[in-house]
Amino acid sequence: MVEHNAARLDDTFHALADPTRRAMLRSLSLHERSVGELAAPFQMSLAAASKHIKVLERAGLVRREVKGRTHVCRLDAAPLSDIQEWLRYYEQFWGERLDMLEALLRADTPTPPSAPTPRKKGRLR
Repeated sequence: MVEHNAARLDDTFHALADPTRRAMLRSLSLHERSVGELAAPFQMSLAAASKHIKVLERAGLVRREVKGRTHVCRLDAAPLSDIQEWLRYYEQFWGERLDMLEALLRADTPTPPSAPTPRKKGRLR
């Protein structure tokens, strides 16, 4: 399991915990955007949007570049691979547990009694 990057995982989960930041990431997955463009759908100030972006930057999910007076943000999805690896461990954990449950249920299920063989017409015994 990935524990050597525990602080990075914490930062990434913290960044993803907020629906506004998740929406910003989704928007950035299409193409880079300015801070103003990221703030617009939420009717928030540029200062508030910048605080959200700083959380995303701390997690390594966003790179910000200053072009004149405009701050342009772009998605860096690399930290999501750590999340995926972390989740893969639990996917395996639950897969094994469900396989064991299935085996127990199959072992505990009585087999249905065999149906009587239909007698052929015209034959007497």
